[in-house]
Amino acid sequence: MIKLVCFDMDGTIADLYSVENWLSMLRAEDPTPYRTASPMWDMEELAEILNTLMALGIEVRVITWLSKESSEEYKTATRKAKRDWLDQYDFPYNAFHGIQYGRTKADSVRSLLNDDEEAILIDDNSKVRDGWHLGRTIDPTAVNLIEVLKELAEMEMD
Repeated sequence: MIKLVCFDMDGTIADLYSVENWLSMLRAEDPTPYRTASPMWDMEELAEILNTLMALGIEVRVITWLSKESSEEYKTATRKAKRDWLDQYDFPYNAFHGIQYGRTKADSVRSLLNDDEEAILIDDNSKVRDGWHLGRTIDPTAVNLIEVLKELAEMEMD
């Protein structure tokens, strides 16, 4: 039984890597790229599907890494910028986990699952997907995420 659908942000739903000078800005502790990244999907359609999943009792969570080697102030600014981005695009979610870069994402939700429950991770990073042992993973760079989530919603409705 699916209990959680967990989304990465950067390179998964937010096109951070297409923001000009994104890396140098992050190294300078400038959160601008997190606020200005373009969406990678039709956010209205994505929100509709996620609202359907939520109505079926599935929680939507965002588990996103913060910048590597950041001050506490920058971690706070990054969390705010990422939440603002989600709000700007009306991305529906039950919880937000802005975690230290490199931390195991499964640790954010492992305690929420019972033995018969599954968490699906949607993440563009293959190492992160390979380390996820709480259920299925989806590589949004290899599939049409909207279609995959529609199929998931249809399966859950049956």
